[in-house]
Amino acid sequence: MKIYNLTRVVALAISLEAAQKGRGQRDMASNAPAEQGRRQRWPTVTECAARGSETPCTQGLPTRRCGLCGAVAYCSTNHQISHWSEHRKECARLEEQMKRMDVLSDFPFTFFMQDGNVRKLMVFQESRCSMLSSKGLHQIGLWKPECSCGSTIPMDELWHFYFFFSSRIMPSLLYDDWALPSSLCPCHEPRSQLSSCLSCWDDYYQWRHLPLHSPVALLLHWNAIALLPLTVYHCFQVLSAHSSISKVKAELNIHYLGPEKELLQLGVFRELLALFPGVQIYLNLVGPAVPQFRDGETVSLCKYLPCAEESCICKSLYPDSVAEGSNHRNATDSYPHLIIAPNAGVAAYSSWLPTVELIKGMGIPAIFTDFCEEAANLAANCISSVTGQPLRLPIQINPFRQPMVVEDSVLYLPCYSNCFLFGM
Repeated sequence: MKIYNLTRVVALAISLEAAQKGRGQRDMASNAPAEQGRRQRWPTVTECAARGSETPCTQGLPTRRCGLCGAVAYCSTNHQISHWSEHRKECARLEEQMKRMDVLSDFPFTFFMQDGNVRKLMVFQESRCSMLSSKGLHQIGLWKPECSCGSTIPMDELWHFYFFFSSRIMPSLLYDDWALPSSLCPCHEPRSQLSSCLSCWDDYYQWRHLPLHSPVALLLHWNAIALLPLTVYHCFQVLSAHSSISKVKAELNIHYLGPEKELLQLGVFRELLALFPGVQIYLNLVGPAVPQFRDGETVSLCKYLPCAEESCICKSLYPDSVAEGSNHRNATDSYPHLIIAPNAGVAAYSSWLPTVELIKGMGIPAIFTDFCEEAANLAANCISSVTGQPLRLPIQINPFRQPMVVEDSVLYLPCYSNCFLFGM
């Protein structure tokens, strides 16, 4: 059912499409098993690897780590000994993944100052709340979903709140700004078009003339919240290199599966306007987190997310507008060029299997991401069991992963939002 269309013809249109649980996207039920590290704090491991065995776990955090891989922890010696028959099958694999910790934590950013010296964020493993507070962004606008103390209100209730209390039909979240000065955010057209493909965060920051202490990468990686623009861009470039998708010309149609907090950060997707200049982009967000009353809605974005400065040129550009009764093309009108499923957790949710089967039948290239390498390996096995073929795009590190570790984990493996990507 289509609720309403927004009518301005622009360079980026985002469609929202609800999906029922069990029909292929991530199960959003509150008691569903979370992907490894999704809502927890690393390196504090909160779950004994032998949890659920015949004997109950002792109270407190598991502190006995495996002496070989160092990736799992146990609440007691008895649990560590009894679980070895299971853990020995994965121990060597996890040990290899732990060796990539330094590579995964290698970012150019300098979000913190310590004793007058710029230090890398990962050195101190500061919490998200601490980092956002240091920048004056804690619980502010688009940054609210990025910290562990964020709102616990269910997504559908948040959407209803925005719908009923905004002075306009569109939720106020689409009119948020970066809450940063213009020197720290991409609030207007880039100074020059891309002359070559971006391959890392350093490339992007140099192209957009941003200092490395700007925190915008926390949202642009997809965001968490979302694959946000840079991961969407990288997925397209990777598939183009593998000849899995034709070179984009005038139009690009992307189906984005399983959005969650991205729904509260839609404005960040405006950076796609810079990454794909002159291209009409249709981004169809599909998943059970899209409330039924917003099913079929089209959001049109035609300018960059503004900065917090009232005198900046970004404020003088034409504003986004909303209206009804348009003939504006919907992103669901044609097959997608590309399917993207960020932080998918394919192995954690059996509801993904029919979706993988559907994607296989469509013959559309699809890219998935996950928080850690082990989750990506398990997902690859699930996908291959359905398709009967190896991955079209092997598991690889996403150079545009979010530059901040997840805040807890059931393993000591390094976990970042959109950390590893792979495709079928």
